[in-house]
Amino acid sequence: MPELPEVETVMTGLKPAFEGHRFTHVETRRKDLRIPFPKDFARRLTGHRVVRMWRRAKYVMADLDNGETLVIHLGMSGSMAVYTKGEDRRLGQFYYERAPDGAGKGKHDHVVFDTDAPARVVFNDHRRFGLMTLIDTEKIEEHKLFKAVGVEPLSDGLDAAFLAGVLKGKETSIKAALLDQRLIAGLGNIYVCEALWRAKVSPKRRASRVKPDEIVALVTAIKAVLREAVKAGGSSLRDHKRTDGELGYFQKSFAVYDRKNKLCHRKDGGIIKRIVQSGRSSFYCPVCQG
Repeated sequence: MPELPEVETVMTGLKPAFEGHRFTHVETRRKDLRIPFPKDFARRLTGHRVVRMWRRAKYVMADLDNGETLVIHLGMSGSMAVYTKGEDRRLGQFYYERAPDGAGKGKHDHVVFDTDAPARVVFNDHRRFGLMTLIDTEKIEEHKLFKAVGVEPLSDGLDAAFLAGVLKGKETSIKAALLDQRLIAGLGNIYVCEALWRAKVSPKRRASRVKPDEIVALVTAIKAVLREAVKAGGSSLRDHKRTDGELGYFQKSFAVYDRKNKLCHRKDGGIIKRIVQSGRSSFYCPVCQG
């Protein structure tokens, strides 16, 4: 599933096609994705302007001029592709020239958005684990999708004091605690593994036993690895693509993730191990993260 950097990359790629522009035509090719589309979904979007693009946790958010917000979750395999005509490069570096006439007619192209940028945006999802819905903008934080979602890790809300507070008394592993979306929003398996390695903290450590200096290092590591991954366009391991069809390349910078039995990058490190925690793979160096 795409994590925060991948979703941020998609949101940024959609901005030139969506933000400040109106939907001239919206078409859904089926009745549902993971959940049914809201009633009159296409009609409620058509003719309205996107006033703000942003991200909350692992969701792409588009605030509309009618007081509603379009919410998009990519699921396991969803992708958004942006098509423009001719040599028009006004839409920004994430765009590529490709005539849109045939775009959006693939077997798994489930939603097509045309905007007055002009651009065509196609949502493709062969597993249909993604979702799209509309929420009253002023009530987003009260909605069931968001009311229990934690702090944004790239915001000022995540600092050493906050992390120390939520870890106090927690008997779960630090890995499980960091993956808990009720505490920190948008963190996923890849970037938690990488942040723990940078902070020299074992994923097996009990959350309540992470030391104050390690908490400071962990907050720094989380923010750094996420910013670097966003800059790299995310990590493309299976389905993730940017809106221009290109792959992210942060996977080339992995220190531990998916590096089982390889040498740790640190001089005083060992061999990377893989263990399973709560059904997920954890990669770490038992020497420098001991």
